[in-house]
Amino acid sequence: MIVSAIQNISIENGSTLLINKPLRWTSFDVVNKLKHEIRKRLGIKKVKIGHAGTLDPLATGLLIICIGKHTKKISEYQNLNKQYTGTFVLGATTESYDLEHPPTNFCSLDNITPSQISTAVNQLTRTFLQTPPLYSAVKLQGKSAFKYARQGINIELRAKEINIHSFEITHLELPEIDFKINCSKGTYIRSIARDLGELLGCGAYLKTLTRTHIGSFSLESAYDLTPLISEEKTHNPNRKKKRFEV
Repeated sequence: MIVSAIQNISIENGSTLLINKPLRWTSFDVVNKLKHEIRKRLGIKKVKIGHAGTLDPLATGLLIICIGKHTKKISEYQNLNKQYTGTFVLGATTESYDLEHPPTNFCSLDNITPSQISTAVNQLTRTFLQTPPLYSAVKLQGKSAFKYARQGINIELRAKEINIHSFEITHLELPEIDFKINCSKGTYIRSIARDLGELLGCGAYLKTLTRTHIGSFSLESAYDLTPLISEEKTHNPNRKKKRFEV
């Protein structure tokens, strides 16, 4: 349970927690929630805490949280390979390459075959330069790209080298493609959706995404934050609902 894990945290020596990030939470929402809980349960005022790799609000899954001296390990963890599972949808695009924005540019899939999809997947299973989404936390002149995008300001983001080690289609029922991807750090799965759609000439976007592994760390070993959320609702029934809660 997450409560006992927090109570066993060593502030002096440092600790690492594996968390299953809830849908609609930002990675910093998780950091701030845990910081509050650590302060409250351990009776301390200052907590050094951070995460080792952002997950988009519409993604779920493994988030590594480093506390105290373990924050020195953040760079090490960020450099590890990642594994994701999720679903792409063919035949439309969105401004953010996921469901943060509504699908547009609908296209018929009548001429799209499993063989064509397999060929496109193989073309993406390699090392190449990937351009991040405009709706992302990538910094340009000290400002996140998504802030420019939301203001309607056109910017160009520098492509970065990434490696798709493996790209497996686990289920195909058009327009949806379920997948499992093993990749290097810095890979945007939303951009893989964009690239796949462009290769097939029909457009694509990311419907769901879960991070299942970071190096040897597994989602199966991650703590669920539900007990903390339920406890807060019980003890503070009249509290203001947070923006990411349903």
